[in-house]
Amino acid sequence: MSRVDDLINRLAPTGVQFEKLGDIAELVRGNGLPKTELTTTGVGAIHYGQIYTRYGVWTAATISFVRPETAVKLAKVQPGDIIITNTSENVEDVGKAVAWLGEKEIVTGGHATVIKHRQDPKYLAYWFQSESFFTQKKALATGTKVIDVSAKQLAKIRIPVPPLEVQREIVRILDNFTELEAELEAELEARTLQYAFFRDRLLTFRESDEVRWSTLGAISSRVSSGATPLAGLPDYYEGGTIPWLRTQEVRFTDIYDTEVRITDRALKETAAKWIPANCVIVAISGATAGRSAVNRIPLTTNQHCCNFEIDPAQANFRYVFYWVRTHYEDIKAMGQGARSDLNAGLIKSVPIAIPSLAEQDRVVAVLDKFDALVNDLSVGLPAELKARRQQYEYYREKLLTFEELVA
Repeated sequence: MSRVDDLINRLAPTGVQFEKLGDIAELVRGNGLPKTELTTTGVGAIHYGQIYTRYGVWTAATISFVRPETAVKLAKVQPGDIIITNTSENVEDVGKAVAWLGEKEIVTGGHATVIKHRQDPKYLAYWFQSESFFTQKKALATGTKVIDVSAKQLAKIRIPVPPLEVQREIVRILDNFTELEAELEAELEARTLQYAFFRDRLLTFRESDEVRWSTLGAISSRVSSGATPLAGLPDYYEGGTIPWLRTQEVRFTDIYDTEVRITDRALKETAAKWIPANCVIVAISGATAGRSAVNRIPLTTNQHCCNFEIDPAQANFRYVFYWVRTHYEDIKAMGQGARSDLNAGLIKSVPIAIPSLAEQDRVVAVLDKFDALVNDLSVGLPAELKARRQQYEYYREKLLTFEELVA
């Protein structure tokens, strides 16, 4: 930090110039490029959807390519350019940016903007992670179900533009943080693979093993779903105290709280209903179909959750959860229709091996320990990674916050 302070005191003693993005860069909006056009060879291409999940702050190689004749029609990205997303389902992801540091020209498509500039590309990409950028883009974003920040709106964003020497020193420091975080992530990924290996072994039974085969429906004392109270009625939500689970919160974990709560009136006037703690919940709709969770508190759910109250005389609910979670791909493949939706009948028919309750308890004890090692944010590697990320975010904000030059 002192090196950055020294540089600022020497090169920008009266403050750092803030500029509108449109004044320091050319913004070129992309077009076209559906996923069906992506190939494994050809001209390098970055699809806007990949920026959310497949790329970090910068990249020197593309995951996908397009045919040369397709590339001709797409927005061109030169080495050093930034690609930033214009569209997302939430305000957190819209405006996610990646700096292209490869040696050749590549292309991008719709829902993305190419930022052509003369700054340090990594500096800009890091700044697009900052709280200052988040606050500004949130104010400029439009839409409800689909959030959009257009190239025209992005051009209004005000960015601190310190001297290049300062930018490069900030990048050096943040690169070091990123590298340390990547090392922890790699170690955690290796441990996750180890966990998956032992989980699969523990949940694989031979013909000679003393198990019986049943179905999720047969080992459940009750199977239910919920409902979505009408969003247009504030009395169903405002001041609500009843936890209400949506399918996007079903993420292969234990659930101790929900993002939304409903009121007693909603419970009385709709099909939403309480389910007890420790149900195995399976999402049955669209992109979330097949995902599972366990509610550790009593709650209500929407209609796209299939809730299994496990009969304790037949099965340990956590054993069932681990089984369903392990067979996610098989369950997902059962989906029907254009959206590959599931239904209660399909989920109830999922086969499950039932060893003795003592053996189930043993399997659960082993898997709970492994699960904590790779997922519990309060212990071990996950806790260390969480702390490292918090440290990184703290220093990133300090490094990217400047006293503005007063004319």
